Amino acid sequence: MQLAIEESTLGLHAGHGGPFGCIIVKGDEVIARAHNEVLCSNDPTAHAEVVAIRKACAALASFQLDGCEMYCSCEPCPMCLGAIYWARPDKVYYANEPADAAAVGFDDQFIYDEINLPKAERRIPFIALRVPNQDIAFKTWQQMENKHLY
Repeated sequence: MQLAIEESTLGLHAGHGGPFGCIIVKGDEVIARAHNEVLCSNDPTAHAEVVAIRKACAALASFQLDGCEMYCSCEPCPMCLGAIYWARPDKVYYANEPADAAAVGFDDQFIYDEINLPKAERRIPFIALRVPNQDIAFKTWQQMENKHLY
């Protein structure tokens, strides 16, 4: 966990983004270390956990983190939580609580609140736009014999 805290401080002092860090290990080996890179990459998805997942998956040549554990300087936000579930590490440890992040300006509660609202009532409206052949890729996928489920 100390490495994750150090990584969060490193990124903060470099001006790369918010005070968040993440380490991914497999056994006794550090597979990836990352900090928030939202500001230096102009990428709102470049949270420490997402950057670390990308690095770890590249290092392991796998889209899943079987046998890995993650150490996060703070409990992951909703986006990172989704990415973590898709990556499927064995375990996630975290230090700071969401309330600690909210106290310094990183409050994710509004996202959890938005998820439960009807689509038409969200801050950003989500509108279904039905078009002909919208499901063509799904149908093609369903019929493929050599698909790789994940």
